[in-house]
Amino acid sequence: MQTHMHIKKEDQVKVIAGKEKGKTGRVLRVIAKKRQLLIEKVNLVKRHTRPSSQHRQGGIIEKESPIHISNVMIICPKCSAAVKIGARMLEDGAKVRCCKKCGEVIDL
Repeated sequence: MQTHMHIKKEDQVKVIAGKEKGKTGRVLRVIAKKRQLLIEKVNLVKRHTRPSSQHRQGGIIEKESPIHISNVMIICPKCSAAVKIGARMLEDGAKVRCCKKCGEVIDL
């Protein structure tokens, strides 16, 4: 199983398939073994929870549910569009992710 992920935490992504199609958000967590992502305010589910130290008040809580990496595309900061990404080597030997549409480096 391949665990290398082209999308990292804090990336802006757009959902391209499924019931949440068209929504955008920031990646909160990457689950590499399952090839899934938690995206801010996307794929919300309701959970019935008991009062605990984390949730003083019990009840129905909305939280993000994981979405598969194949259903999202990264948003290029320059193009402001969902794009495929490639890899490029810089002069100093560092490997960075870049936009296939405009060539802009995504990693800082």
